[in-house]
Amino acid sequence: QVQLVESGGGLVQPGGSLTLSCEVSKSIFKNYILGWYRQEPGKQREVVAFITSSGITNYDDSMKGRFTISKDTHRPVFYLQMEGLKPEDTGVYYCNTVPTYGHSWGQGTQVTVST
Repeated sequence: QVQLVESGGGLVQPGGSLTLSCEVSKSIFKNYILGWYRQEPGKQREVVAFITSSGITNYDDSMKGRFTISKDTHRPVFYLQMEGLKPEDTGVYYCNTVPTYGHSWGQGTQVTVST
């Protein structure tokens, strides 16, 4: 059963913006801390931002002030708004709970920041 589906990635120039979306099951949306992870080639997947059920947010230091995680108020979807993108933001972005509690990973969405 697919519970997390990412979308919204793409190719963007440095300084550009993208918004990623993650559609989740209602039970996950309501009961878990929701997070975005990034995986760079040859590296482990790492949390870059998360949001709690009460709306408290947290970001990796390198994303503070540039990325915003938020939850939709009407649908079980959460977002990662990325601005001021840098080449080092390149990677495959995944959504999942934090911790994952064994929830299956989606296919991810590729973000490439390049000229």
